[in-house]
Amino acid sequence: MLGWLLAAVSLLWVLAERKTTRPDGTLVKTHPYRQMLPYLAPKPNSAITYYDEYVQAEALLAYIEASRELGKDVDVTDCLLAAIAVALDEVPRLNRFLVGRRLYQRHARKLSFSALRRKKDRGAEVSGVHLTVDDGWVFDDLHHAVQRLIAVERSGRRTYTDSELRLTLALPRPLLALTVAVLKWLDAHNLLPASFIDRDPLFCSAFLANLGSIDMRPGYHHLYEWGNCPVFVVAGKIAPMPMVEDGAVVVRQVLHLRLSFDERIDDGLNASDAVNAAKAVLEHPFARLGCLRADGSDRVPLHAPPQLPHAG
Repeated sequence: MLGWLLAAVSLLWVLAERKTTRPDGTLVKTHPYRQMLPYLAPKPNSAITYYDEYVQAEALLAYIEASRELGKDVDVTDCLLAAIAVALDEVPRLNRFLVGRRLYQRHARKLSFSALRRKKDRGAEVSGVHLTVDDGWVFDDLHHAVQRLIAVERSGRRTYTDSELRLTLALPRPLLALTVAVLKWLDAHNLLPASFIDRDPLFCSAFLANLGSIDMRPGYHHLYEWGNCPVFVVAGKIAPMPMVEDGAVVVRQVLHLRLSFDERIDDGLNASDAVNAAKAVLEHPFARLGCLRADGSDRVPLHAPPQLPHAG
């Protein structure tokens, strides 16, 4: 009897090891060197790369002001999420993730961001909120989706994440540790249910923390050992900063970004291209985000190819 049980367990283990399909991505075949990387650097923080980027923000501030004059409560977080969405579409190799030492192309642009549960309250709890950017969305669609999600977090109602955390934290610590280990094993073998993945903000293309909303400078953030988020973006407060232009020092309003990137998903050249794509959106928001004209003639899809910038 024991022999049959061991044989059944062994067969199930082999089948689990061979399963390559999962609900949030498609397996990618890459160069042998990149296939070897997850074995040489098995955790995301053993392959983390940091980027510093400075965005000239005068046009961004003007765009936000123009939007608010039209009654839209647009902010820097909205624009950052839109810029990340466009960058992921222009450089789709960055919309990948590693799980079970295999590389997958993510099916959608899923973005997560941190939000205070009470507006402008530095002591309020922070929630991780996530949304999936539809291919047909324009900036207004993303803005309204963000507003709806934040409204839910600030409503005082218990969310799915709240209920999930209450349930898991009620477990004894050894059992909780075992539960997390089992969930990680299921994820590594592509057995985690789609409903679980869809609701967890750490299963995402990129995570944004806009510390400028609470007047903080940006810091470099680690990558979590849970989920499959390969990019973490931290934004600071827009502030005046000296910059060199044509050999002269000028003072500009600057948005300072710091990014953490898991280099196992792709090389630094493509990561740099994605950063430049996001920067172009933020520095030319009137052309790249649009949605300010009453007739809707400037509705620019968030998957649009690069356009020549023009004045707002």
